[in-house]
Amino acid sequence: MIETGDLTLDHRIVSTEETDEDLALERGLRPLTLSEYIGQDKVKENLSVYIQAAKRREGALDHVLLYGPPGLGKTTLSAIIAREMGVNLRITTGPAIERPGDLAAILTNLSPGDVLFIDEIHRLTRSVEEILYPALEDHAIDIIVGKGPSARSLRVDLPEFTLVGATTRAGQLSAPLRDRFGIIQRLELYSPEQLAEIISRSAMILGIPCTPDGAMELARRSRGTPRIANRLLKRVRDFADVLGNGEITLVIVRTALDRLEIDELGLDSNDRRMLEMIIRGYGGGPVGLETLAAALGEEAVTLEDVCEPYLMQLGFLSRTPRGRCATLLAYEHMGFPAPQTAADAGQMPLAADAGQMPLIDG
Repeated sequence: MIETGDLTLDHRIVSTEETDEDLALERGLRPLTLSEYIGQDKVKENLSVYIQAAKRREGALDHVLLYGPPGLGKTTLSAIIAREMGVNLRITTGPAIERPGDLAAILTNLSPGDVLFIDEIHRLTRSVEEILYPALEDHAIDIIVGKGPSARSLRVDLPEFTLVGATTRAGQLSAPLRDRFGIIQRLELYSPEQLAEIISRSAMILGIPCTPDGAMELARRSRGTPRIANRLLKRVRDFADVLGNGEITLVIVRTALDRLEIDELGLDSNDRRMLEMIIRGYGGGPVGLETLAAALGEEAVTLEDVCEPYLMQLGFLSRTPRGRCATLLAYEHMGFPAPQTAADAGQMPLAADAGQMPLIDG
C-alpha cells in the first residue's frame, strides 16, 4: 500500500479498483436486464442477438469474453446474460482458482446451461487453463486418479455451459484460451451524457434528490467510469446533507469535488502531482518511469497502472522511447506556459500524437 499524504493510492476515490463499499453499493444499483443497462450500445445489441439465437436453439450461449478498463460493468453484464438466458450464475475469480481440482469442483457442480463468470481470467495458472480447454470445447474434463505407474486418466462429462470471462488485460490471455471464446466484446468508457443518466438512475434508487445539471457535473468528473460515478454520488450526498438541503445541485457538486481535490476533468491530487513533476521537475520530459517514481516517492507499477492510463486517454501524457512526456494539453490544463524554445517544442508531442508513441518499460 503506497502512502501519499493522508490518503493511500489503493484508496483513491477516483480509483477504478473495486472495494467492499462499492460491492455493497453496486449490488442494489445494478440493472437486471439489457433494456435497463445504460451505455455500451453495440455490445448490448450484439449480445441481444446472440442470446435470442441461443434461446431459439434451446442451447447454451457461446462462451463470452468481456474486456476493457475496470469499473465499466463486466460483472453486471454477466449477471444480465444469465438472467436473460433464464439460468443460474456462478461467480469466481482467476486468483481464487489455485489448483486444477478447484476448477474441476466448480465445473462438475454446474447445471445445464449455467453461466460461469470468471473475473480476472488472465490470472488463471497454466495448469488450471489446461483443465479448462477440454471443458470449453468438449464439455468434459480429464482427472488423473492415483500416482505413479498406477495413475490413470478418468474422463468426466460436463453439462453444456457458458463461460463468461472478464479481464482488464486481454493481451495477457494465452492464445489457446482466447481462441476458445466465440463472442469477444470490448467495453468502452462512458460519455458524460451516459454517466449522467446512470447517476440520475442511481440517485432515484437511493432516494437522493439530484438536479440534471448536478448529475452532469458529477458525470464530467467521473473519468468515464460508472463505478467512480456511483462512488462520487455517495460522497457528494454527504456534502448535500450537511451543507445544503439534501439535494445534489451544481453548486453542491462543485463544492464537494473541489474539497475532494477532483478537478473538472476528474484528475485528483496524485494525477496533478505526476504532471507537475514532469513539467516543472523535468522540463516536460522525457523522463524515465523509474526516475519519475523515485522523485514522487511512489512505486513505478503504481504510476503505470493507476495514474498513467487516464492521463493518456485525455492526451495529457505520452510514452516515447526516451520516457514520459507531458503534452501541450497538459501544460494548458495545469496552467503552465508552453515551452518557448525550439528544442523544448521538439520534445512536446501534440495530443493527437500521444497515443502513437511506442511503449517502453522505463
